[in-house]
Amino acid sequence: MAVDSKAPRAPEPAGPPDDPYALRAADVKEPPTDWRGTLRHLGPGMILSAAVVGSGELITTTSLGAKAGFVLLWLVIVSTLVKVWVQIELAKWTILSGSPALEGYGRVPPRFGRVGWINVLWIGMDFAKMMQRGGIIGGAAAALSVLLPVVGEPLSMPSLTFWTVAVVLSIVLLLYRNRYGTIERAAFLTVVVFTIATVLLALGLPLTDFGYGPSDLGSGLEFAVPAGTLGFAVAMFGITGVGADEMTTYTYWCIEKGYARWTGPDDGTEERARRARGWIRVMRVDALAAWAVCTLCTLSFYLIGAAVLHPQNLVPEGNEMITTLSRIYTDTLGPWAEYLFLAGAFAVLYSTAIASSASVPRLWTNTLGLLGVFDWTDVRKRQRVIRILTLTLPPLWALFFLYLQSPVLMVQIGGIGGGIFLVAVVIAVWWLRRTEVDREFRDGRLLNTALVLSTIAISVLGVYTVLEVFGIEIGSGG
Repeated sequence: MAVDSKAPRAPEPAGPPDDPYALRAADVKEPPTDWRGTLRHLGPGMILSAAVVGSGELITTTSLGAKAGFVLLWLVIVSTLVKVWVQIELAKWTILSGSPALEGYGRVPPRFGRVGWINVLWIGMDFAKMMQRGGIIGGAAAALSVLLPVVGEPLSMPSLTFWTVAVVLSIVLLLYRNRYGTIERAAFLTVVVFTIATVLLALGLPLTDFGYGPSDLGSGLEFAVPAGTLGFAVAMFGITGVGADEMTTYTYWCIEKGYARWTGPDDGTEERARRARGWIRVMRVDALAAWAVCTLCTLSFYLIGAAVLHPQNLVPEGNEMITTLSRIYTDTLGPWAEYLFLAGAFAVLYSTAIASSASVPRLWTNTLGLLGVFDWTDVRKRQRVIRILTLTLPPLWALFFLYLQSPVLMVQIGGIGGGIFLVAVVIAVWWLRRTEVDREFRDGRLLNTALVLSTIAISVLGVYTVLEVFGIEIGSGG
């Protein structure tokens, strides 16, 4: 009896969805050996740059430049440089183990039930960071409110509410399908465009009435902290460059990109070790590329704030943060440039909001799994929880902004919380390095020295931040 090839076939039973967090021998992939192949496999660093550039560089760094002038330029360089080595070490552990950062934090004693003390600290820190994320969403909404005041006056409550709802809704719709590729492409486009524009503006300032020269740059490299700026400087150190939450999130993006999956399960063979070394090398290039982007943006924003806003005694505050920052463009290029700035400010803040809205639901989902609320290894349940949190967390952050309406303050509070948590991340990195990373992967003397210097700088930051939180004065600097 002939079989009708056109007859409808019974649907095949759906198999388990692909799990980027599972290590299977069938998924291993040889790492690239040339630069062209390496560049094709970059990506997590762009998402990281999108998460960093908006809050720290646009808001806090420019505000510090406006307040302190050129004298804290050295802190910008130190802040971005010292953290990247901790980020690389943590991501290396992730590639070797196949586990994201929060699972590693849970292995650092002492433990409290199912989780470790660093997990508990992360939960507390993330509540502080909610205000920072609300400030980022609010900054994007404020830019749109001034650019297109379709409801009421610019920066009025009706206008801010309308644009805040619009920003949150667009983010939720973009991220609901939870696809890594969409997140990476969105981050890449916004970061590249605004980085180029910002760097060109900073380099072009000497051709305007707000130029700077070698003497200004030299004064910024004298390692001095002027009176009245120490607290602001600490917040900037905590939030510019790669922060603790970005270091943590980076491990998830490395996994979803494929670095750990392509390395494969640890079978003790030399082939697996060779693949691990190759993908770790790719990750290092990715992390350093993100560091270069963050450093260029940070230096550019600081120079712009110091050269344009500081001489006019303009410091971004409250909802007027956007209009004050727009003076950077209008005072150098003319009134028409306000529209250029508002569009650019929205782009960079929106990209940061996208990165945060994509990453934080993953961190909370993993945390709920560690607490035993559900099985993290169940892919369908994991994706369902991520989607639910993607729908609920951004509106919650936006409510913080609508209540406080002070993007600069909200970002600074998040920066202080991140500074405290950064010390815990360093402790976790050294613990996991000593207990779970084979000696052959502990790098050479140069990288180890960089990691030690990073640890010392971050520890000093953490001690100062804790003292400040408890009201203990240690001097204002000068």
